[in-house]
Amino acid sequence: MNLVQSLEQIPLFEGLPPNQLSDLASIALEKTYKKGTTIFSEGDPGDGFYVVKEGRIKIFKISSEGKEQILHVFGSGEPFGEAPVFEGRRFPAHAETLMDTVCIFFPRKSFTDLISKNPSLAMNMLGVLSRRLRRFAALVEDLSLKEVPGRLAAYLLYLSETESNRSELSLDMAKGQLAGMLGTIPETLSRILGKMAKQGHIQVIGPKIKLIDLEGLQELADGSKRL
Repeated sequence: MNLVQSLEQIPLFEGLPPNQLSDLASIALEKTYKKGTTIFSEGDPGDGFYVVKEGRIKIFKISSEGKEQILHVFGSGEPFGEAPVFEGRRFPAHAETLMDTVCIFFPRKSFTDLISKNPSLAMNMLGVLSRRLRRFAALVEDLSLKEVPGRLAAYLLYLSETESNRSELSLDMAKGQLAGMLGTIPETLSRILGKMAKQGHIQVIGPKIKLIDLEGLQELADGSKRL
């Protein structure tokens, strides 16, 4: 698959005509990273943004005490680091690969020049950024209003929407990291996973989680059912 075909399958550029996809491909750089590689650090110049082609990355911050807080995990087809490109600022967090990953990188100067010539590119990005803002709002609601089982159920359902096999998920982060992202501790997370498995919502197979009862998980996520 050539770069134009890869771009065509990315939601950020969905519906763009062939000439605009070719323009994007002319400035794009494909970069390959090993698991555990830092793509950028907080405070680095926002010299461009990325789209995950294959693999998965985490966006996180480090507290003054050295504690890691994962903010987001992005997979295939998802952009990251785009806000500083438009603001002309530095990256506000760290980005690191959770597995061997291939990204498509768009240099800021080249991309903003394209935007000025093709405003439809900006319109597409605004749509994606709007959906991401809704996801941010949902995350804030999850962490502030929902109990931990509801947060976990909502996250598993979110992951299922990004995986090709919706019923079987791969957890590409340690349970401690997942617990931190959900605002809990590893012991509580393990206990809740056990309860979910016992009640037939999921099946835990090593690093994989098989979703058995999507309706039940949705009820946990929206608070209409308690674990």
